[in-house]
Amino acid sequence: MTTEPVLFPLWHLALASDWEDALASGSYEISTRGRSLAEEGFIHCSYPHQLAGVARAFYADVDEPLLVLELNREALAARGVRVHVEEVPASNGQRFPHVYGPIAVDAVLTVRPATFDEGGGLVLGTPGVVE
Repeated sequence: MTTEPVLFPLWHLALASDWEDALASGSYEISTRGRSLAEEGFIHCSYPHQLAGVARAFYADVDEPLLVLELNREALAARGVRVHVEEVPASNGQRFPHVYGPIAVDAVLTVRPATFDEGGGLVLGTPGVVE
């Protein structure tokens, strides 16, 4: 585990329905598609340059709307939630950030829609606008 570089925005790709549940409960606790924080022990995140690969690998067949949550590191730290980077064995040596605890909804800076174009590329919408 390595200290997380704070120069990049910290992003998490979410199903819109999971975010809606978080808004109702006050915290987001989905690690990745189909897996909870309780099951994984952390929430998978990405830096902007990693997001398209994650989306293609794990969400390309999803029919429901996707969202990108940008997380506030200071708000997470204030709640005792750690962020660290880990090398993922199947990721060609890339290091991905992991969040070790629930994400309070007020620790999310922006929410933006994400879709795939006809060629399978990830397209991000305007921050703060959820269609």
